[in-house]
Amino acid sequence: MTKENKPDIAVEFYYRMRAAITGRKDRDTKRREKNQRQSSRPFDEGRAPKSIANTMDELIQSFGWQSKVSEGELFANWKELVGDRVAESSFPEDLSKGVLTVRCKSTAWATQLRLMGAEILAKISESLPDLEVTEVRFVGPQAPSFKRGFRTVQGRGPRDTFG
Repeated sequence: MTKENKPDIAVEFYYRMRAAITGRKDRDTKRREKNQRQSSRPFDEGRAPKSIANTMDELIQSFGWQSKVSEGELFANWKELVGDRVAESSFPEDLSKGVLTVRCKSTAWATQLRLMGAEILAKISESLPDLEVTEVRFVGPQAPSFKRGFRTVQGRGPRDTFG
């Protein structure tokens, strides 16, 4: 060892005496403890890669997005929930305050699905328990309105004028 690498005996003695009298630790001990607390080893627990599915599940749980994810599943998997024939004639349009609004392609389908409403609600509750659906509303297609437009005329509107 050269003279430059030897620790100064007086400095070392000072730090050890100060640690013994005041309870303060010398700077090397502090540095070692700090490095031990901050160090992480390559194969420590928690360092293994996580799958994206586990990460997304943790993220959904931490932000409380379970109901929104269930709502997306309802809209995406409507065909699997209600069957092919019903899905061809209807689609979920809106879900707000526990009321699911389903748009049907005809008023006849809306009437038929109203009769099956309890069964559809039970299927939704069974397959998506995080989703809070209390009521299912089936509506028919929207009729065109003659009240607005470029060629609107004030008055009674289209009616039978013969007779």
